[in-house]
Amino acid sequence: MKELGISALDHLIDQLSQLPGIGRKTAQRLALFILKSEPEFATELAEAIVNLKQNTHLCKRCFNIAEDDLCAICKDTSRDIHKICVVEDIVDVMAIEETHTYHGLYHVLGGVISPLAGVSPDQLHIKELIRRVQDEPIDEVLLAINPSTEGETTIIYISEQLKPFNIKITRLASGIPIGSHLEYLDMATIGRAIQSRQEMK
Repeated sequence: MKELGISALDHLIDQLSQLPGIGRKTAQRLALFILKSEPEFATELAEAIVNLKQNTHLCKRCFNIAEDDLCAICKDTSRDIHKICVVEDIVDVMAIEETHTYHGLYHVLGGVISPLAGVSPDQLHIKELIRRVQDEPIDEVLLAINPSTEGETTIIYISEQLKPFNIKITRLASGIPIGSHLEYLDMATIGRAIQSRQEMK
C-alpha cells in the first residue's frame, strides 16, 4: 500500500497494524474496508474509540474495566462477595465470564511476575489483593493465572502472601496446557477447570 502514496491511508494502516494480532496485510484490508464503507460507519467507529478512551478506566476495587468508580461486576449485588478470582489481565475476566460457571468477584493483577522482563511483585496489583482479603469477607481466592513459568512463579508468590489469612486458596484444575492463555481456550475447557479447581495446600 505504501506505493500508492496516499498518506491518510498509509497512516491508518500504520495505526491498525499496531493492534495485537493485526499484521500489515490485515491492517490493509481493514483500512480499505473502512475507506469503502459509508461515512456514518467510519464516524461511529471513530466516536466509539474516543468514547472508550475518554469514559472508561480501571475499577478502583478490582482493576477490571469500568465506567464508574466500580466495574459492573463489583456493583452486582448478586455476586458471591466471599470469593475472588485472580487473573492476569482484563481479557481473562471476559473469558471466564463467558463460561457462566463463576459467580464471585475478580482481581486483575495487570500481568505476572517476570524477573527477565523486569516485572516485580510491586509492579502488579498484589498489595491491593492482600488488602482486599484483609478488609473484605473473603473465604476463597481462586488463582486463575495463565499456566506458564511466570504464571507459576506468580501463583506461588501470591499463595505465600495469603497463607497467614487462613482462607481457602485454589487454582484452576490441571488440563489446561502449559503456555496456554485463557482468552484462547474454549468455554467448556475453562468452565471445567473452574468447577474442578484444586485447593493449594
